[in-house]
Order: sequence, then structure tokens, then C-alpha cells
Amino acid sequence: MLASWLVRFRFQQVMGRLSETPLRSGMSGREIAEQMLRDYGIYDVQVVSVPGMLTDHYNPANKTVNLSDEVFHQRTVTAAAVAAHECGHAVQHATAYSFLQFRSALVPVVSISSRFSPFLLLAGIFTIETFPILMLLGIIGLAVATAFSFITLPVEFDASNRALAWLNRSGIARGEEHEQAQRGLKWAAMTYVVAALGSLATLLYYLSIFMGRRDD
Repeated sequence: MLASWLVRFRFQQVMGRLSETPLRSGMSGREIAEQMLRDYGIYDVQVVSVPGMLTDHYNPANKTVNLSDEVFHQRTVTAAAVAAHECGHAVQHATAYSFLQFRSALVPVVSISSRFSPFLLLAGIFTIETFPILMLLGIIGLAVATAFSFITLPVEFDASNRALAWLNRSGIARGEEHEQAQRGLKWAAMTYVVAALGSLATLLYYLSIFMGRRDD
């Protein structure tokens, strides 16, 4: 929890600083996203604005690059990095990137397991001697969520790599601006790494309880 808080704090600190750094090209997040999609020959994906902070995401179901209000309108290094990263996911979708396909296939399963696993684990702790199957089912659900967290890592790293390569190639962010964008996306990726490790630690914790009961 402490590591997660520290990484998230550092991420917000870095992105906050970069959100005050004007982009020399003067392009907004929306304009950058639309140009990147055009450069990759993607014309069936729409760039839209969504309310909130850190709500940026790509939705493969309706093919939309969703940018938070600030990223959509701002003309900063943060807007460039985030917009290009989300378009990186759109490029993955268009090119049938294997890890993204696998991750998308797991979404319905993870949605169900995430909903019931906490209740099964809690019930399993109190009934482990009489109904150990409850904890086992909860552990299986948690294992699926943990696998999903780790599969997400290559998806996020690849999207950032695609974004950074395009920003440099297109001339939108080169030199110092490119280094700043790289720094911001690195800390964004670290939040996913910490989340995956946290999920793994939780899984091992419940496994140790379950295996300890069997040893008794």
C-alpha cells in the first residue's frame, strides 16, 4: 500500500508539472490524437472528451479514444503523452496486438470474478474448516484478476512505446519535450506494475492461509 501510494504520488507530481509545460507545436490533445490516428491509417476511431481526471482510455467496443477534459483541450506535454498513449491502444486494436486481444477476452471473466471474489474470500476465512471450497473459489477468482493485471503490463508498455516513437517521428515532441513525455509515461506504467505486484501479494497471502489450513 505504501509503495502504491508513493508511486501514485510521484506520477501525479510528474504529470502535474508537465501539464504546466506548453507544447512547442501548440497542438491540443484532441488534435494530436486525431493526427496520430490518421498517420496510422485509422479512420473509424473517434476522439471524444469525457469528464473527470485520469479518465483517459481507449474503448475497443465502440472504437473511441476517450480523453479527459484537460487532456482533450490542453496544449501541453502531458496532453501530448496521454493522447498519444491512448491512440497507441487504438493502433494495437487495429493491428490485432495479441496481448490486447487476450486481455479483452478476459474482461468478462474478470468482471464476474472481481464482483464475487471478495465475498467468497471473506466467507472462506470464517468457514475454512467446514467449507474450504468457498475460499478456494475466491482464490481462483483472485488468481484470474492477478493474471489480468500482469497481462495488462505489456499492453501498457507497448502503447507507451508506440506513442513515444510516433511523437518523435512526427516532430510533435522531440528533444527535451520527448524526454519529459517519456518520464511521464514511465511513471504511469509504474502504477500498473505496483498494482500487479499488490494483486500477486494478496493472492499469495490467501494461498498461504488456505495451504496452512490443509497442513493442519
